Amino acid sequence: MIGCVTNRYRRLDPRGAALALVLGLGVTLACPSAAHAQQICAADLNNNGDAADEGEQASCLGTTSGAWLCPIQEVDCVANATGQYSCPVGPQYACLVKSTGGTPSCSPNQCADLATNPVVEEPPIDDPGTEPNGGIDADGNCMGTIEIFSGRGVRCRPAGLSTTFSNCCKDKGKIVKDGMGSSISSVGTKIAVAKGVFTGMKAAYTAFKAGATASQAASSGANALIVGLDPTSIAISLAINFMIDFLFSGCDQQDMETAMLDSSGMCHFIGSYCTSSFLGICLQKAHGECCFNTKLGRIIQEQGRPQLKSFNGNLWGTAKKPMCRGFTPEEFQALDFSKIDLSEYYADIEARAQSDIQIDMGERVNAYLKAINP
Repeated sequence: MIGCVTNRYRRLDPRGAALALVLGLGVTLACPSAAHAQQICAADLNNNGDAADEGEQASCLGTTSGAWLCPIQEVDCVANATGQYSCPVGPQYACLVKSTGGTPSCSPNQCADLATNPVVEEPPIDDPGTEPNGGIDADGNCMGTIEIFSGRGVRCRPAGLSTTFSNCCKDKGKIVKDGMGSSISSVGTKIAVAKGVFTGMKAAYTAFKAGATASQAASSGANALIVGLDPTSIAISLAINFMIDFLFSGCDQQDMETAMLDSSGMCHFIGSYCTSSFLGICLQKAHGECCFNTKLGRIIQEQGRPQLKSFNGNLWGTAKKPMCRGFTPEEFQALDFSKIDLSEYYADIEARAQSDIQIDMGERVNAYLKAINP
């Protein structure tokens, strides 16, 4: 936990408190006063229905009268001929002198005490995916429920208060590779690959905290990342860049998992919901998504569900509670594949094949050059 609420709502130092917030490490920050730390305010400045954007939340300022002043839309008060001050945005707002002195000012936004009005935080989506519910008989047949192209509900958070205004949903390129064989045939193993990057990030942070330079910390993270991972399952160079970028953000493990799978084309966006609120005002949004084991699985799910009566009226659940189940064998057999457009998947295969050819040709040229120039 962050020890000082004031610092959290002003800004987190990306090399200290933000990292601790991401990695769940303990840290205590110096606070000007306990009372000051409990007063915040928020306002929907861009009229989009929430106060989740940068500059729409702030710690309140102490005044000489003991009241609190919200710095959002704060303006100087205007004095009349007799020296009496009034607030230009409305007479209902008090003119207050900040503890640091200066001209009296006012704000149309009210402050509230966090001790009596705490920020309400939604936990990450808890969806382990389809769990095995039966064994296998002597002939190798599944004795439990069979689901085809099943997925898992997850969330990532765009820039906002809880992420220290880092976009945790940002596309970082195709990090997790699609269709690389049985070793990563399930969404659970794909998630394990994503968790490996988070492990690497923690190792990089530990090295950085111990005094390593940024490049040395990145090297430590890369070493931890590669251990135990099948190199065919992940684009290592992209994963390392992704890890370094996320290291200095307020993104958590599920943010990273979702961003990696979504960037790799394996997730379906369902919608946005509020994951952090204060006095009913949303301070942080999240994207609810269904992530699948392959891009092909995502494409067939997106185009197959509308064909089936069993999904009518509720194709994906809600952003906060995604429905990411797979097809039953009966549903899968009922799909009309002539109506499913796989051009996106074919284009990806062609691009990957061309890349593989270029790599192969490069290796052959290098081998030839070494042979003639030993």
